[in-house]
Amino acid sequence: MSDHRASNQQDVSGWATGGISFAAVVLAILGTFQILDGLVAIFNDDFYIRTENYTFNLDVSAWGWIHLLLGILLLAAAWGLYSGSTWAGVTAILVASLSAIANFLFIPYYPFWSILVIALNLWVIWAITRPGALRPS
Repeated sequence: MSDHRASNQQDVSGWATGGISFAAVVLAILGTFQILDGLVAIFNDDFYIRTENYTFNLDVSAWGWIHLLLGILLLAAAWGLYSGSTWAGVTAILVASLSAIANFLFIPYYPFWSILVIALNLWVIWAITRPGALRPS
C-alpha cells in the first residue's frame, strides 16, 4: 500500500524548491521596497513627480498609503510562502498581481522604478506557478 501511495506522489525537484524559496525572498524584498516607497510618499510629498492630466491622478500621500499597505501584504505573503502551502501561493500570486497593477498606475510618478517592480512581481508569479513548485495542502 505504501508503494502505491509513493508512486502517486510526484517528487518536487530541487529547482522548483529553490525557485519557490527565491520567489519568497524576492517577494519579501519587494514588500520592503513598497513599504519604503509608501513611507517616502507619506512623509515627503515633493519626492515624486506630480503629473498633469493623468487619469489616475491621486494625491501622492494616497499613493503612499497604497504602497505601504501593499508592502505589508507582500511581506505577509512572503512569510506564508515559506510554508509551501497552496493557500500561501495563491495569496502571493494575488498580492503580487495587485502590486504589479498599482505600480503600472504609478509609472508617471516614478517610471523606471515602477517598471522594475512590475517585472519582479511578474517573475515571482511565474516562479510560483511553475509545475511542482507548491504541494497541495
